[in-house]
Amino acid sequence: MTETAAEILHAYRTGATTPEEIVARSYARIGAHDDPAIFITLRDEVDVRAEARALERVGNTALPLYGIPVAVKDNIDVKGLPTTAACPAFLYHATGDATSVARLREAGALILGKTNLDQFATGLVGVRTPYGIGRNLFNPKLIPGGSSTGSALAVGAGLVPLALGTDTAGSGRVPAAFNNIVGLKPSRGLISTAGVVPACRTLDCVSVLALTVDDAVAALDVIAGPDTADPYSRSFLSRATGPIPAAVRLGVPAEGQRLFFGDQQSAAAYDKALVRLADLGAKIIDIDIEPFYAAARLLYDGPWITERYLAVKDLIASEPESMHPVTRQIILAGAHGTAADVFAAFYQLEELRRMSERTFRTVDALVLPTAPTIYTIEEVLHDPMRLNSRLGTYTNFVNLLDLCGLAIPAAMRADGTPFGITLLAPAGEDAALASIGGRFHRATGLPLGALAQRQGIPA
Repeated sequence: MTETAAEILHAYRTGATTPEEIVARSYARIGAHDDPAIFITLRDEVDVRAEARALERVGNTALPLYGIPVAVKDNIDVKGLPTTAACPAFLYHATGDATSVARLREAGALILGKTNLDQFATGLVGVRTPYGIGRNLFNPKLIPGGSSTGSALAVGAGLVPLALGTDTAGSGRVPAAFNNIVGLKPSRGLISTAGVVPACRTLDCVSVLALTVDDAVAALDVIAGPDTADPYSRSFLSRATGPIPAAVRLGVPAEGQRLFFGDQQSAAAYDKALVRLADLGAKIIDIDIEPFYAAARLLYDGPWITERYLAVKDLIASEPESMHPVTRQIILAGAHGTAADVFAAFYQLEELRRMSERTFRTVDALVLPTAPTIYTIEEVLHDPMRLNSRLGTYTNFVNLLDLCGLAIPAAMRADGTPFGITLLAPAGEDAALASIGGRFHRATGLPLGALAQRQGIPA
């Protein structure tokens, strides 16, 4: 089987298949999967196959993503394709590629299309879109997760091995967990956000959705790096991944601070994941997670909601009815507030950052549930704000506190629903998280996404 990007590259380099054949397979799978809510814009197969043949004629199979089909979240510009951010009234045709997309192309990747999302990347549920609700791969009654919904579904269903998402408050990690795939949320500024429709510009990250940690890191290596077009771009010392550090110290919430909102299956799956990590040599250490929860509450109670308002204020002023009602309600809250409120929030966040730094002097990384539970579509439509907020329990604080994150599958629950964990560390520690997360994911022996193929258990 050639499902992962690494396997497809190996097949190309040994002559077992060609980019055109893999592209044709992707389109055949898209047709067979029959979920029109995954892609908002799907490129014509004839055009992508022509690009694949052109790539074959050059024959530079050493390119790091040679002939790899990739899907792109529809708040990231792809030259010649519409960018909608899941709002038809916002639509414009991109005249150039986002920096991340341009770097994918330079590495040999083939862009198949633009994927569905919670409108303006505001939501963790995957239902706030006029383009249809994507079908959960494991239970059609459940939400697919968001906001990078289509990108996660496309990878989990095996339509593409890699996809770009974005992650401001968990938008790349939560759908990864619900689709049994890897969601890499890099350090802020490591990947340029030039050409990305902003949600919260000071917090936004381009994220990578993949079947394995190795694939996610391969994509990160290609698209990371400084960019003069992005004033928030930063440089970090690059370090190759390796084995899990001896006796790595992993912080976990103290027993009374773990929130699952009554979901005993997720609580049990988390406990088992901690046992597995301990078996792999990690030292599990209880921490006080309340400062992190406090930072999470700032995201929608503080001035950062104003950033979301700034991104779409012209549309709200001219065509407010064109927006999804829940999205509009959330973003309109950012139209109010004072400069005094902003500075008060900044002061509070700085205090919380100092507390976070003290925590990371006692542990190397945190290991948390990616999401505390999962809900049905019906439940979320009935109670959209409160349930969405619960899903961000372990994700909303990450960019505020300048952490990097790696969401990885951990288990399949007894009800057939995936459960995932997320590793978190200070900015710049992306490689260390990949070392830990890659080993853990391989040790689970879980299937890749919703596919029959397994990654296997290391010797």
